[in-house]
Amino acid sequence: MATPHISAPDGAFAKTVLMPGDPLRAQFIAETFLEDPKLVTSVRNVLGYTGVYKNKPVSVMASGMGMPSIGIYSYELFKFYNVENIIRIGSAGSYRDWLKVMDVTLAKHAYSDSTFAQRQGGINVRCIEPDPELNAAIVRKAKQLGIECKMSVVHSSDVFYADPSIESWQELADRTGTDCVEMESFALFHNAKALGKKAACLLTISDSFTDKTELSSEERQKSFTDMMTLALETAAEL
Repeated sequence: MATPHISAPDGAFAKTVLMPGDPLRAQFIAETFLEDPKLVTSVRNVLGYTGVYKNKPVSVMASGMGMPSIGIYSYELFKFYNVENIIRIGSAGSYRDWLKVMDVTLAKHAYSDSTFAQRQGGINVRCIEPDPELNAAIVRKAKQLGIECKMSVVHSSDVFYADPSIESWQELADRTGTDCVEMESFALFHNAKALGKKAACLLTISDSFTDKTELSSEERQKSFTDMMTLALETAAEL
């Protein structure tokens, strides 16, 4: 059934969906890595594809930016399209010297000051964990592939342009115990737990608060090969 935000028919999505934020990254992954990719939804230009990777149906769909956006799309995929697993594949800014630009990191839990979980499900929490079995599958696959995958505590922020006079990034990192920042995984993990599904978050470090290096938008779309390969190889075995 179509939803207000997804136009795909029943059965259009595989059981596992890879979810980058950027629609152009979703298109790039589908057209580069999947066999016979088919565009199954494009409402608001939020592109979703289903194809085959190593003889296994796999879907890839953009989430948009921020928790409200991924909250809508992941909920509808889980609830109305019978998706079982969502692996977010995104970018993050590093708070720590040991997380360098282009490093791949897997969230061991997400911290947020957001009220998303409280408003959506009446749960007043600041930290939510991904599915442990899905994380373990990603870690095993990373070892098999020889891809270094660093574990991190992820800060899911509601605000991109935060006022440093209120709280600096160093103060925030110390207060929350987080290692890098993005804007989606907390909501994804909450939806998965609320609906009895599985979610994980793989990130590539695109910029560093500590050494001030960063990637361009085009590099973010096309250069995260290790992360994409790790997610696809994991999806093929789920």
